[in-house]
Amino acid sequence: MKERNSCLSKSKEQILSNLAMKRRIFASLREQGFTINADNISIPSNSTKDNFREIQQHSAQKNIEKNEKAIRPYEKKLIQYIANGDEVNPEKIDPELILVKPDSENEKLFRYLSMHWSIPISTGYGRRMRFLLMDRSNGKAIGIFSLGDPVISLKDRDSWIGWDRETRLRNLYHVMDAYILGAIPPYSYLLGGKLVALSTLSNEVRKHFQIKYENNVPLISKKQKPPILAMITTTSALGRSSIYNRIRTNGTSYWRSIGFTQGYGEFHFSNGIYNDLRNFVIHHCNPTMRHKNWGQGFRNKREVVQYGLQVLGLPHSFAIHGIPREIFAAPLGSKALEYLRGESKQIRFYDWPLSVLFKTFRERWLLPRAERMPIWKDFRRDSYIIWDKN
Repeated sequence: MKERNSCLSKSKEQILSNLAMKRRIFASLREQGFTINADNISIPSNSTKDNFREIQQHSAQKNIEKNEKAIRPYEKKLIQYIANGDEVNPEKIDPELILVKPDSENEKLFRYLSMHWSIPISTGYGRRMRFLLMDRSNGKAIGIFSLGDPVISLKDRDSWIGWDRETRLRNLYHVMDAYILGAIPPYSYLLGGKLVALSTLSNEVRKHFQIKYENNVPLISKKQKPPILAMITTTSALGRSSIYNRIRTNGTSYWRSIGFTQGYGEFHFSNGIYNDLRNFVIHHCNPTMRHKNWGQGFRNKREVVQYGLQVLGLPHSFAIHGIPREIFAAPLGSKALEYLRGESKQIRFYDWPLSVLFKTFRERWLLPRAERMPIWKDFRRDSYIIWDKN
């Protein structure tokens, strides 16, 4: 109770009344393009990907505002990692995978690049590994991706793998989710997104995972698990995705479409009202952390939204934004699914060095695209500047 009173004393002046909080939420949802009904929120049934981007643009802008103080002073230096079109020679592209370390220039670069996404960027859950994909030929950024703990329960994924609840909880550790993944222009015009998607599956990523987690002991279970990465999943940002579809060559499908999410999430509460909502929840609800090693307060944004809706008397369905995301999975070995189901002790990993994956990408997509659509040559890094445009 002391912790609860402490929160109240610090934020009492900021706490909004129930009615005012409801009005702020309703105004925010309408501004994003949602229609508010008695028992749910909705978007037009004929919405396109552009509509989806527009709905999420508010939250993406808040991410820029949140990072401005930390990143803006470095923009002039960071923008130099973006290539002009005439600085890229498709014949000479030489990708290099770099693990991003905390408090480094690479971390600033990663954050800066992710701020250009047209949709809100998640910070991920639990374990996290961030990567830059750089072009050795010119020192410029090709793309970025970040791996984190997957959501505990995902119906289509769990059904596709063949998991029951007990097996899922035991073996989910061996799955990571690519919650950020994309290419940077002008490489994006050269289908660089497919190269980034392929890079997540490389031997190099599995090796980084092994090194980082070989001595890892989970805080709660205290049971050390083998640092084996068996599968990577991801979800598209805007409905169906063209990045992961058709990534297939010589009979190998690298990514497989396994279903769609139900459009549940919290991005639509992250465009300026989340802090007020969190203070509101702290005032009305007890913290839910179940173990001292997890910290204090609430476990994640999703839980804050869930409790906020409950206190306000709003239906749980308000947390369903209705933008379906296509789910993709990439087993990293021929026995990966059997391993995840507990039916096999071996995975028989595919041997996919980044150099081999790039060769596949180069011949199948890069060179034909560069010849067919030379628009990438016209890109200028100045168009990528966020703040200091003058």
